[in-house]
Amino acid sequence: MSDAIRQECCGSTAWLTLNRPEVHNAFDDALIAGLTAALEQVEADPAIRTVVLTGHGRSFSAGADLHWMRGMAAASEAENRADSLRLARLMRTLQFLGKPTIARVNGATYGGGVGLVACCDIAIGADEAKFALSEVKLGLVPAVISPYVVAAIGLRQARRLFVTGEVFDAASAVRMGLLHASVPASELDQAIEQQLQLLARAGPLAQREAKQLALRSGGAEPAQAERIDIDNAALIARLRVSEEGQHGLGAFLDKRAPAWVAHS
Repeated sequence: MSDAIRQECCGSTAWLTLNRPEVHNAFDDALIAGLTAALEQVEADPAIRTVVLTGHGRSFSAGADLHWMRGMAAASEAENRADSLRLARLMRTLQFLGKPTIARVNGATYGGGVGLVACCDIAIGADEAKFALSEVKLGLVPAVISPYVVAAIGLRQARRLFVTGEVFDAASAVRMGLLHASVPASELDQAIEQQLQLLARAGPLAQREAKQLALRSGGAEPAQAERIDIDNAALIARLRVSEEGQHGLGAFLDKRAPAWVAHS
């Protein structure tokens, strides 16, 4: 397994830790592939009943890695589409995993990190955690994660956050439904343990069926999600190679204001 993901088992719980603390657990090819593989391994292991997803260090995940983004900025539309489909597969795997999942949100959570939180069944965060869907500031959109984020926080909140790209705090994340609760950082592990104890009291088959029942009732089906992912991957690939996307990415990577800010 990739060094970008640390996997540990504690009883019947698999702890999956995003393990790139030097870059705030930002996404790159290795992290996406490693987390997808870890989730598939957990799915196939009958001894694992629950999954906790968290980040190593001060952040949960800062979204896309700068070096990875630089490579994608120079890549073709087809290469960007393939890259986006790999991220979409990760999100879809987490969303429809047949075992209960808990996001232990230990710190800053941006972009794709918000998508991971939205795909988990239960999400508990530290009070000081910050969140953002800031893609529009780069001339892009949160395409691949959008179905999961909209399902978590609702259309009205998503419309606002998608177009402003603003940073919001854990209390706001709770009010929106992205987090189920936030607690002081010193109490985060205790809060996760409480959720694990609740989950341990239920039958594993019933939990699997209950999770799928909730997803179906909410209109989420794997086949439909895959079709949406294909469209969204095409959208983000098109925007990445567009004039505005290239300018926005370049400005971000060069640490300068894009034209739409500089001229406003």
